[in-house]
Amino acid sequence: MIRILIAIAFFLPAAAQSQEAEPHMTLPRMAEIVLALDPEAELVGAGFSLTIDDIPVLIVTDVAANRMRAMVPIRSAETMTSEEMRRVMQANFDSALDARYAVAGGQLWGVFLHPFKELERNQFISGVAQTVNVAKTYGSLYSSGAGQFGAGDSGDLQRELIERLLEKGQDI
Repeated sequence: MIRILIAIAFFLPAAAQSQEAEPHMTLPRMAEIVLALDPEAELVGAGFSLTIDDIPVLIVTDVAANRMRAMVPIRSAETMTSEEMRRVMQANFDSALDARYAVAGGQLWGVFLHPFKELERNQFISGVAQTVNVAKTYGSLYSSGAGQFGAGDSGDLQRELIERLLEKGQDI
């Protein structure tokens, strides 16, 4: 048994090193990914402006601070009811996942935040897609489309909708 543990301890680091690590994110690398997502994307300062499924996406980077964010404007936050605000907070807990609802400058946004350098290609693409999804599903499922944390309120609220619609259709 001890020999197996020693062998694992010896070979595991070598196996991990033999896998090629993805290179750190850079602005040129991010630009290449952004242009693959939207060939019409534009460089805006230290970020990008693009459109995914007719939804405008703004990507802001701060390489010196090692931060990035993808942002999608959803609606004015000024006229949100307390129930709407509560619903986006519930979604932030269980169905928005990597994307989040946020309020800034009187606007409700869908946002994805991540350390810049450590961001991998698939994480970036998934984060942008989830941000677009929270904007598209605002007012209905409030979902990033990447699954759901089971302990929150959104699942029950979504099942409530299904049950209500099933009830309406019982006589058909």
